[in-house]
Amino acid sequence: MILVSACLLGHKVKYNGGSNDHALLQAVSARGRFVAVCPECFAMLPVPRPPMEIQYGTGRKLLEGRARAVDVTGHDLTASMLLGAQKILRIAEAYQAEVAIFKDGSPSCGVHCIYDGTFSGKKVRGAGVATELLRQHGLTVYSEDDLTAERLEQLIEEDCRKERQRSRL
Repeated sequence: MILVSACLLGHKVKYNGGSNDHALLQAVSARGRFVAVCPECFAMLPVPRPPMEIQYGTGRKLLEGRARAVDVTGHDLTASMLLGAQKILRIAEAYQAEVAIFKDGSPSCGVHCIYDGTFSGKKVRGAGVATELLRQHGLTVYSEDDLTAERLEQLIEEDCRKERQRSRL
């Protein structure tokens, strides 16, 4: 199975109660190869909720205890972010997932960049906390912008092939 940010599949789990619909992923989702995930929801954060960013670093530094996640009102949500990332990792392990497709820019799911922690709209290079944790455990994580129809088909075919191999064991 392939983990996919739930917001990309049309689930209204975004901080503002919306979604980040991705037509290609939604068109392919009916094939049953995706597991919709949202680290913030799995951490029991409400929808909608105030915007949140990582301050003093990226997901890696948050995992190392050298950064923190706060919402725009100043509430420290570091523990919630770590809990959500751990739950995503457990789901990946349960499904034997090797690939995830996450929403870039998110403090949890960012793949190539996240917001810089100043709530000014500025982005910095780096990954969100869930992405970083999955990578540390060997998963390959793509952003929605990394996908083409051909690349997505390759990922699905590879996932199906590996599932067939596991079922023969």
